[in-house]
Amino acid sequence: MTKQNVLELDNNDPIGFARDRFYIPPGKVYLDGNSLGLMSHDTHARVAEVTNRQWGKDAITSWNKHNWIGLPQRVGEKIAPLVGAAPGQVICCDSISVNLFKTLAASLTLVQTEQPQKNQVLSTPDNFPTDLYMVQGLQQLLGQQRCELVLEKEQQLADAVTDTTAVVLVTEVNFRTGRRLDVETLIAKAHAAGAMVIVDLAHSAGVLPVDLDAWQADFAVGCTYKYLNGGPGAPAFIYAAERHHAKLQQPLVGWMGHANPFEFTPNYSPAPGISQFLGGTPPVLSMSAVDAALDAFKDVNLGQLRFKSMQLSELFHDLVVQFELTSELTLIAPEDRNQRGSQLSYESEHAYGICQALIERDVVADFRSPNYLRVGFAPLYNSFHDVYLAVQALADVIESKAHLSERWQQRNAVT
Repeated sequence: MTKQNVLELDNNDPIGFARDRFYIPPGKVYLDGNSLGLMSHDTHARVAEVTNRQWGKDAITSWNKHNWIGLPQRVGEKIAPLVGAAPGQVICCDSISVNLFKTLAASLTLVQTEQPQKNQVLSTPDNFPTDLYMVQGLQQLLGQQRCELVLEKEQQLADAVTDTTAVVLVTEVNFRTGRRLDVETLIAKAHAAGAMVIVDLAHSAGVLPVDLDAWQADFAVGCTYKYLNGGPGAPAFIYAAERHHAKLQQPLVGWMGHANPFEFTPNYSPAPGISQFLGGTPPVLSMSAVDAALDAFKDVNLGQLRFKSMQLSELFHDLVVQFELTSELTLIAPEDRNQRGSQLSYESEHAYGICQALIERDVVADFRSPNYLRVGFAPLYNSFHDVYLAVQALADVIESKAHLSERWQQRNAVT
């Protein structure tokens, strides 16, 4: 693969226009969208407008004048088509961790109302830690007789569902390896056994063809600061299938989830539908940023988005092979591009040093413990030329042995 071949791919990219919607850090190749997406021009303008005019000039009247109060629902409706959800089933609020607690408690209650013997939450030891921590916290609160965390390897997860499984908690794309799980089949097996499924879409939303309604998913959560480009610490989202709305009970009830929040009654009555997952006052600045960021998907075909994602990752690994870097880097992501998300992960004894040396060369990837180099591809703004430049820099790092520097022997807390 030559530089000219790569430039031709960019010239023929049907969604290449989306790159112009983002601030690209000058002189940098940014391949860390799986950790934090880049800022769009619309987001920059919206945050300035909200702070300068809506908050600065209109102040408290903006709750009605600019419909701040409706941001959670409005943003949720923008996210819904990106995750295959019909209207009225997605809302933006809180963090993934908090939303997991809500959906775990709600799903356990729904299942145990009719099947009290079911107490197990089934997940994988390689799931993202916060997912497991939330189950552990709920287990401490409810007791093991109502909530018991059971862990099985990803490959055995579907076959591990038993008559005591109440909830299956699964992340569609493994955050370390990038492996994509067959969530649709898992949901079918769980439902056949009377269990519910919560899907974590942190590494899916915005790059994969998610289809929650067609899969018959029960609940899902996802963040907006990765491939949805909502900004650091941006609020997350919840999906709850409409068929469950009437019977839902979630424990973090707050005034914004009340049926009539401005009546200020002492007794709680849940809002109908997805709004009952709201708790406190929405974070207007950050949620406005998400609202604007989602406009970057306008006129972008999601099938083309996924195809470009696969092309980018395939090109990266082909170049790694072409530059003869596989003696230092062992691919742990699936070789079949259809079986992985929008990232590649490589194992190396010197992964931390490689990552830091790349950053010094203005190529931003990331490191994950214990010894993984992750490379994320955000097809909205990453180009094929980005990939070519990144692997060139990677080859220079390894050839010059820059990754073996003593500076990288002690790892910083934040990488």
